[in-house]
Amino acid sequence: MTSPAAATTTGGVLDPELRAAIGRIARIPQLLVACDYDGTLAPIVEDPTKAVPLPESVAAIRALASLPQTSVAVVSGRALRDLATLSRLPSEVHLVGSHGSEFDIGFVERLSPELIAVRHRLRQELRDIAAAHPGVRLERKPASVAVHTRGVDPRIAAAAVEAVRNGPATWDDVTVTQGKEVIELSVVATHKGTAVDQLRTQLAAGAVLFIGDDVTDENAFGNLQGPDVGIKIGPGETQADYRVAEPIEAARALGLLLETRRHWLFGERAVPIERHSMLANGRTVALVTPEAKITWLCHPKPDSAAIFADLVGGSPAGHFTVGPERGGIPLGQRYRSNTMTVETRWSGLTVTDWLDLPARQTTPDDPAVVSGDSTLVRVLSGTGRARVEFAPRPEFGQVAVQLQPLDDGLLVLGSNEPVALHSPGVEWEVTNDAGYETAKAVVDLSALGGQVVLELRFGTQSLEPHRVPVHERQAAAEQPWKDWVASLRLPTTAKDLVARSALTLRGLTHEPTGSILAAATTSLPEELGGVRNWDYRYCWLRDAAMTARSLVDLGSTEEAEGLLRWIDGVVERTGGHPERLHPLYTVDGYELGAEAVIDTLPGYAGSRPVRVGNLANHQLQLDVFGPVADLIAAVADARGSVRDDEWRVLENMVEAVRRRWHEPDHGIWEARLPPRHHVFSKVMLWMTVDRALHVVRQHGGEDRPEWVDLRDRIGANVLEHGWHPDAEAYSVAYGHDEMDASSLWIGLSGLLPGDDPRFLSTVLKIEADLRSGPVVYRYHWDDGLPGREGGFHICTAWLIEAYLRTGRRTDAEELFTQMVDTAGPTGLLPEQYDPLAERGLGNHPQAYSHLGLIRCALLLDNMLKQ
Repeated sequence: MTSPAAATTTGGVLDPELRAAIGRIARIPQLLVACDYDGTLAPIVEDPTKAVPLPESVAAIRALASLPQTSVAVVSGRALRDLATLSRLPSEVHLVGSHGSEFDIGFVERLSPELIAVRHRLRQELRDIAAAHPGVRLERKPASVAVHTRGVDPRIAAAAVEAVRNGPATWDDVTVTQGKEVIELSVVATHKGTAVDQLRTQLAAGAVLFIGDDVTDENAFGNLQGPDVGIKIGPGETQADYRVAEPIEAARALGLLLETRRHWLFGERAVPIERHSMLANGRTVALVTPEAKITWLCHPKPDSAAIFADLVGGSPAGHFTVGPERGGIPLGQRYRSNTMTVETRWSGLTVTDWLDLPARQTTPDDPAVVSGDSTLVRVLSGTGRARVEFAPRPEFGQVAVQLQPLDDGLLVLGSNEPVALHSPGVEWEVTNDAGYETAKAVVDLSALGGQVVLELRFGTQSLEPHRVPVHERQAAAEQPWKDWVASLRLPTTAKDLVARSALTLRGLTHEPTGSILAAATTSLPEELGGVRNWDYRYCWLRDAAMTARSLVDLGSTEEAEGLLRWIDGVVERTGGHPERLHPLYTVDGYELGAEAVIDTLPGYAGSRPVRVGNLANHQLQLDVFGPVADLIAAVADARGSVRDDEWRVLENMVEAVRRRWHEPDHGIWEARLPPRHHVFSKVMLWMTVDRALHVVRQHGGEDRPEWVDLRDRIGANVLEHGWHPDAEAYSVAYGHDEMDASSLWIGLSGLLPGDDPRFLSTVLKIEADLRSGPVVYRYHWDDGLPGREGGFHICTAWLIEAYLRTGRRTDAEELFTQMVDTAGPTGLLPEQYDPLAERGLGNHPQAYSHLGLIRCALLLDNMLKQ
């Protein structure tokens, strides 16, 4: 037994240790909240029939019971009928009566005849004892009888209890439970501890919070374990770890649990996805909110674990926040022209953020080398006072770290990777929140010369000052981006947005390997609160090739060349079997591990689960070869020649097609359904060979008759079997009449000319079935997953191109304007858009969306020049 110090201070403020414990248990994925009734939800009163629960407690219990992944139970010594009548709690709250003997109204009917006989004898014996002791009251329950002595003369009460203890309490088939001025005899051997254990098992709870005041509640406290939390109300020895003084303070604890858990489940304040801006340096990426909060940063690579995962886990999952001490909405946020540097401005405060490259070592003892890896640089400038909060949470918040303040900053201790925050002039206060340390500071910029530089250095614990002034480092970091944009052939149509899209795609390129991310994030939802949450921080052959192709169209082949070298390495690792290529790989070009769920993270705006890895890795997607061959053709045309590694890749793509073109596959959208003969996949197989023929004819000076035959056989097959007469269009797959936006590629690929009646009919059918205002949906067929999704920007771009190919220029211009109007304030696009809620959905920023914007702008620009 322990006697913990009272966990309540004056003014009804809960003790910090209890608040921290509630903060921890509020983030358990499956939580059971269990309470006693008398003395806990309801104050103790002389007349038990008047024990009405506190309104504050009822409100908290009702709200908790309505939350997902949250179960609530009231475990009382009262008979279940009385408990239900008196508490009037909703059906979502599990009621357990008679100290765990009653889990439902029909319990008594399940007693064996032998126990019913013992109960009858017990009732008769206790009636005799009560009759001999005036004032003693009996409470009959289905499996027990409670002997109440509250308000009875102490001598009479003691005599009655003595008679009970020396009499029926000694019977073999009777279990005794002693409470406050009550002794209960039951024919069922149970208590509140076993009742809570049974609830825990039935409800699959990961942890239990139990609140009680009585001696009978000690059985429950004694059975708590691991992350469980027990709260004792009132004085006396207890096995609970925490204590409050009275029921109203227990209600406050329930209120805090409700507030914390609701925030954890649904997001504290989910910033619209499209309003996030991306920082990048070719090594990794980060996202920053319009209020200068770093909510996403993975280290050391973009597909590594996150050190800041506030985006999908709220503040407990890690963030790095800067803002004015007085608060307030920023005046604005913008990228510095043609860079990946973001400025967030308030009156008197500007925060300038960028990801710097590792310092370059010129000599073995060069003092300038302070970072072994990327550095997040945050420059605070102005005249005001800024509030800074630094909460690193490595491994998606799964690793608790310590923060050690030193003269010029902080060391992050306890992680596998060394991390340091260089912050000269800043005085940090380190606090512990639910077991995690957070550093906070208020910075007076006027007193510090108008500027403070915060450098989050990865791969080092050095807090030495950098030899190069920060303004020179910023210029050096920005100049390559500016030079690259200056080298592009930008269209006049949406020129600034195209430049921003190009920078975004280059930012998604992992320069050390040449791979290109499909998106910067994982698990941003396709439906708020839904389960369609996937990890896109990998390199899909299809997405990456289409991304690099759009940059080639703008005049940059560097990204394509790097990607093709990466693909060559991936193909080589198949051991001569390119047809065995997976749809996606890690940025290093290796197979992904198993798809996993981080169930401690609540997800963006409560959209669970948060996934790491992607099960699509094991799918067969035969379309991936087409975009790669198309990219090689575009690079060869731009350069005027083909490199040896590109020839190898091209021949491997055609060989893969030859071996597998006749097979069904899972398709571009990765539906978790049996394989089908998807029209898009067949078109891409045709395009693989068609583009390969273009390359060998234009840059090899030869022809390949066997390739011609293969291309023509595939083309004839899809043109015949992909057409669905009832739909009067090319549908999603052979023999299925549902429409799919990807079938537009029957014309976009060049397989059918723009004026072919079959293509015209397909465009009209997709427009009618899948377009909704500014968006085009992928499909409306059942993909085997619950929920819905938004319109896909890439599908919208395909329909714009289809409009142009079929002579509908005005419609194309109108839809393009609608699409770009959905972009965030700094020009970024996530995967999808919900035209009803008018907000972005899906992972962000999405390569598909930005390459689609670039392609459409270029096509519109070419139309204007004609």
